[in-house]
Amino acid sequence: MRNHLISVAGLCLVASGALGETPVLTVYTYDSFVSEWGPGPAIEAAFEAQCGCDLRFVGHGDGAALLARVLLEGARTEADIVLGLDTNLTDAARATGLFAPHGVTAALDLPIAWEDAEFLPYDWGWFAFVGRAGGEAPASLAALAATDLKIVIQDPRSSTPGLGLLMWVKATYGQGAGALWAALADNIVTVTPGWSEAYGLFLEGEADLVLSYTTSPAYHLIAEEDAGYVALPFDEGHYLQVEVAGIVAGTEVPDLAADFMAFMVSDAFQSVIPTTNWMYPAVVGPEGLPAGFDTLVTPAQSLLFSAPEAAAIRDEALAEWRAALSQ
Repeated sequence: MRNHLISVAGLCLVASGALGETPVLTVYTYDSFVSEWGPGPAIEAAFEAQCGCDLRFVGHGDGAALLARVLLEGARTEADIVLGLDTNLTDAARATGLFAPHGVTAALDLPIAWEDAEFLPYDWGWFAFVGRAGGEAPASLAALAATDLKIVIQDPRSSTPGLGLLMWVKATYGQGAGALWAALADNIVTVTPGWSEAYGLFLEGEADLVLSYTTSPAYHLIAEEDAGYVALPFDEGHYLQVEVAGIVAGTEVPDLAADFMAFMVSDAFQSVIPTTNWMYPAVVGPEGLPAGFDTLVTPAQSLLFSAPEAAAIRDEALAEWRAALSQ
């Protein structure tokens, strides 16, 4: 009888504890997002203040590595939300069947029209090569390849900027993309797994230019009060990136995941983006953009493949890149 009473009491405690547990929302994202200088800490604090939950950001390399991680884990993934894919990856992500509709309706401040039931934007920007003010400034990818400037780029198999550069080259040079890569190969000092490693090498003086964003100089100007960094404007245009998040269909906290997606396009989230993720917010708040963003390069032309187009040419573009860099 005593053992029976203990058992019942134990079950009651377990049930009571389960009812009192704080719900957990797990968000897979890229490493720079969760860094101490990234948007993750501020967003975590703001969302937890209203959700009564435990928001856990989990960094998994760079953007393209996120999709590979979710594909590897499949339905067993611990992620409730994946944040950090872009339009070059959304078609492949959708094809997995692992993502659910986000259910959010919001007026977005994007340079393109947006209709996607499963993936919701949180920021955007243009890719660019960033260098130091006063340095040599070629005005196109071909002109860059004709210089002796040393560059650091990211691996398109693991990094969304690296994949974005593949698309940039393909959008600009089409069937001549392989020749452009062959010409550019001598300029490439190294190829890093992600953006953080590449930008770090550039800041350490290992290269003249780094593949980044037109918004990157804003970091140096606003956070460091250093106007010595510039994004090079290219006459041929710049490739656009729209970063998105999606709900994992198998999440055990669907209501909480939906709440986060709605929060993602609120001012509490969006106002953090410009001066932590150093990108344009998907929704510009009442305060507008921070001072300093008005000094940034605005490309004369935006280049962008649709999600299905990007998926269709990805393998060909990757093969051209690998062939040129392996010689």
